[in-house]
Amino acid sequence: MGRAAAGVAVGVAAVACAVAAVAVGRRIRSRGKWKRVARVLREVEEGCEGSVGRLRQVVDAMAVEMHAGLASEGGSKLKMLLTYVHTLPNGTEKGTYYALHLGSTDFRALRVHLHGQQSSVLEHEVEQQPIPQHLMTSTSKDLFDFIASSLKEFIEKEGNGSELSPDRRRELGFTFSFPVKQMSVSSGILIKWTKGFSIVDMEGIDVPACLQEALARKELDMRVAALVNDTVGTLALGHYHDSDTVASVIIGTGTNACYLERVDGIIKCQGLLTTSGYMVVNMEWGNFWSSHLPRTSYDIDLDSESPNPNDQGFEKMISGMYLGDIVRRVILRMLLESDILGPISSKLSMPFILRTPMMAAMHEDDSPDLREVARILKDILEIPQVPLKLRKVVVKVCDVVTRRAARLAAAGIVGILKKIGRDGSGGITGGGRRSDVKMKRTVVAVEGGLYSGYTLFREYLHEALNEILGEDIAKHVILKVTEDGSGIGAALLAASHSSYNVDTAKML
Repeated sequence: MGRAAAGVAVGVAAVACAVAAVAVGRRIRSRGKWKRVARVLREVEEGCEGSVGRLRQVVDAMAVEMHAGLASEGGSKLKMLLTYVHTLPNGTEKGTYYALHLGSTDFRALRVHLHGQQSSVLEHEVEQQPIPQHLMTSTSKDLFDFIASSLKEFIEKEGNGSELSPDRRRELGFTFSFPVKQMSVSSGILIKWTKGFSIVDMEGIDVPACLQEALARKELDMRVAALVNDTVGTLALGHYHDSDTVASVIIGTGTNACYLERVDGIIKCQGLLTTSGYMVVNMEWGNFWSSHLPRTSYDIDLDSESPNPNDQGFEKMISGMYLGDIVRRVILRMLLESDILGPISSKLSMPFILRTPMMAAMHEDDSPDLREVARILKDILEIPQVPLKLRKVVVKVCDVVTRRAARLAAAGIVGILKKIGRDGSGGITGGGRRSDVKMKRTVVAVEGGLYSGYTLFREYLHEALNEILGEDIAKHVILKVTEDGSGIGAALLAASHSSYNVDTAKML
């Protein structure tokens, strides 16, 4: 071989070596990037881990906080609010009752016809109407005059099928989804406005009284029979369909729970009397907190950047408002630390851009190439051309965050059952079991899209209930989906607290 040929051969070999070295370097760097992605995923999995032992600690903490909240005002992160609802509908109610739900920028009016026989389908009519923007910051008189006028128009359409005798006033259940301090079953003082409302002359005022005065001005003979929290309405609707219903939980955009408590267990309100011996307690469980909750750095950052830091800690770990944003934060950390996709989309840094329904759609994508995951990452977060391997990681993140939320929700439910002696422990803390405790059939009414519409969330919740309680106990606990506790449930509470057929809760 000549010198020229040898030189060419050496040059080619050198180039080949260089190319190989570059390729090897790329593979090494790529492996390094994937290792960083895997490390972040592993940290999230470890931080969100909810073993059965840990969940039972959460159960015990929930029951302890419930006791503390019932013992004294401010004694617990759980407010344990008295609702003065002491009689739940059972299917024997007769007549036509109404409901008004004021929850955000619109309100709903409902009319429910009851025939004294329990029915799986309740005959009702509903009408929804937006609140004009200017009334949200006007005066209480302007707001409630508008609502009363609309309600009067709704009633005038009812025809002759209302089954209302001439000597009876119409009765209304009023669902008011703003913070109130309840004073009786039909009165409550507004603590503060939220959701864009700012009517200064109403804060500290009895809300049903404002509505009652407006009804009188419009010459509408109607009585506000019950002021209702939507969780309490859910319990009422559940109890109407099944008398073994003792608690209700809302797991949707937000979360809350209520349950039936013995009156003699409400220590902070001695001298309370009810005809039934029970009262529904609104837990406001979104504010529950315990050191046993599996909290991560992502939860801490989300909380500190929220409008209400150090508040609603439980809600921020389990409700639909927040799960998508936790996933977004994890994805952002993965891409920042690994640089696996190069420059990061600015959309990924926008809080709450990844809503929980989108997260659920990615989690439940069963296509071989995870095309729905790719679509959402591209359309919502503006991350194009995501490798399949990374799409699988994103699905895993969704799974970890959802599983933790569902298991914590299950622990919260068991905490309620423990407080009322329906968990099979006979009052034993630490997850022990009493073989001599006879379990009663126990129904929990559940409302909210996170539970009813998210299959994997629901499956994880039921799985955790079985693990915490044990199958022998869990088979006695039934979770039943209800719909429209804030509407139909409120009308049912107007019926069960009608001035024509029940006594009211009173103080000695």
